Amino acid sequence: MTYSGEVTVGGPADVHELTDLMITKIAVGPMNNNAYLLRCRATDEQLLIDAANDAETLLGTIGDDGIASVVTTHQHGDHWQALAEVVTATRARTYAGREDADGIPVPTDVLVDDGDTIRVGQVELTARHLVGHTPGSIALVYDDPHGHPHVFTGDCLFPGGVGNTWKDPEAFASLIRDVETKIFGTLPDETWVYPGHGNDTTLGAERPHLPEWHARGW
Repeated sequence: MTYSGEVTVGGPADVHELTDLMITKIAVGPMNNNAYLLRCRATDEQLLIDAANDAETLLGTIGDDGIASVVTTHQHGDHWQALAEVVTATRARTYAGREDADGIPVPTDVLVDDGDTIRVGQVELTARHLVGHTPGSIALVYDDPHGHPHVFTGDCLFPGGVGNTWKDPEAFASLIRDVETKIFGTLPDETWVYPGHGNDTTLGAERPHLPEWHARGW
C-alpha cells in the first residue's frame, strides 16, 4: 500500500518503506502525537522518535526486537509521557537536544548538538538544532542515498507553518530563521516532512508560503 502519513489515535500505523530504512508512523495520546519507529533494513536495529504516550501501543509496535535508542525531539510533556516505561522495557539509549534535556524527567544519555550524527544500524541521521518552540528542539534529517531526503521536525515545522511560539516575536524570529536556514535552505522541495502532530507534508508544498508566515508572525 502507498504511504500517506495519515494516522489516527487508536488506528493502525502507516509504514513508509525506503530502500535502507523502514519508517513506521503511529498516533498516540490525547494530543494526537506522532511517534516514529525507524528500522535499518540491513541490521534490523530500531530507533524510536518521541515516546510520546501510550507505552503499551509503542512497545507493541516496537515488537520483540526492541530498540537501541529513543530520541526526544523536545522537552514538552506530550512528547515524553511514555519515555520512562519504554526505556525501562527496552534499555534503549536516550537522546535529546542539549538545551532541552533538563526539562525531560528521564535522564538523557546523549546530549545532541546541531550537526551531530545519530545512527540506527547503518543509517545515519543528522540533528538540526532549531530554537524557538523550545530552546533545544531538534529535527532529524535522513538524506536517503537512493532518493529524496526525509526530515522529522518535532513541533518546529508543520503543514501550514512553524511551531507555536506563543506570540513571542523573538522566539518566532529565531524559529523561522532556523527553519529557513537549516531546513528549507539546505534541503530540496522533494524532502518529506514528518511532524510531531498531524499529517505529513513536503518542503515544496510549504516553501511558497514562507513570506506569508513571516508577514503574519506565526
